[in-house]
Amino acid sequence: MSRPLDWNREGRIWPHRDASRFVPVGGATWHVQEMGEAGSPRLLLLHGTGASVHSWRGLMPMLAPQFQLLAPDLPRHAFTTGHRPDEMSLPRMAASLERLLDQTGFQPDIIAGHSAGAALALQLALDHGFKGPIIGLNSALRPFPGPASQLFPALAKLLFVNPFVPRLFSAAASFGSEGERFIYRSTASRIDAEGLACYSTLLKNPHHTKGALAMMANWDLPTLQTRMREITNPVLLVHSDMDATIPLEWAREAHANLPTSQLEVLHRLGHLAHEEAPEKAAKLIEDLAAQHLAPAA
Repeated sequence: MSRPLDWNREGRIWPHRDASRFVPVGGATWHVQEMGEAGSPRLLLLHGTGASVHSWRGLMPMLAPQFQLLAPDLPRHAFTTGHRPDEMSLPRMAASLERLLDQTGFQPDIIAGHSAGAALALQLALDHGFKGPIIGLNSALRPFPGPASQLFPALAKLLFVNPFVPRLFSAAASFGSEGERFIYRSTASRIDAEGLACYSTLLKNPHHTKGALAMMANWDLPTLQTRMREITNPVLLVHSDMDATIPLEWAREAHANLPTSQLEVLHRLGHLAHEEAPEKAAKLIEDLAAQHLAPAA
């Protein structure tokens, strides 16, 4: 049986380690990072499939002077443990996240989600009454076209139930000196050595990769797509023209389905644009907050 990542072993390299704490909620234990001052606008940061809070390592210090920040590792990802496989659907992950927010007393004013984290932010708006602005960074909001929409979740489910597959996947992704090329081929992003070391640690761990597979296997993006016109939140979709993971055309389609959305295109950046150029992402978040949130008293 694969073991979870150990905070006192693998976690020693995690950025902003002093900002971390562990929050028990029901039978699960969430790893979260917090920065900023109480009384500032509350910003929730949601990473994408297969990532962790390390994805926000550049952004969080830039945003901390203006916001109170909370960034969790999503269920069955990185150092968050205890969620069952049947809790990995999009609505149930949103419900789990809402319980975390209730436990911590952190009720966000604004949410930024990367990739699948953007879908989770929209689900919070649909199911749990979040009314504030949402910024989706290279958002994963569109199901695969045609028969692939049925094939890929089914394939992920098949891989998830085979106990050997996460180990094989992790072995194949233990890229060593090939790390930068692996990330670049997957995302068209060039990130720093600190980020590469974290991704390498995650992808070497079968427990983490099984969590990512479970998330892929249980998400129902076609249903989310049909409900997008119910969303009344201000939404800013930020997408990179070089994204090798999610084509810009898919972002344009999501923009057309979200009546209250705007689309901002970043040039010469990949799927991990917020890690490549955190200053650009920080400016867009600050501008969105200034446009839609009332100044603090």
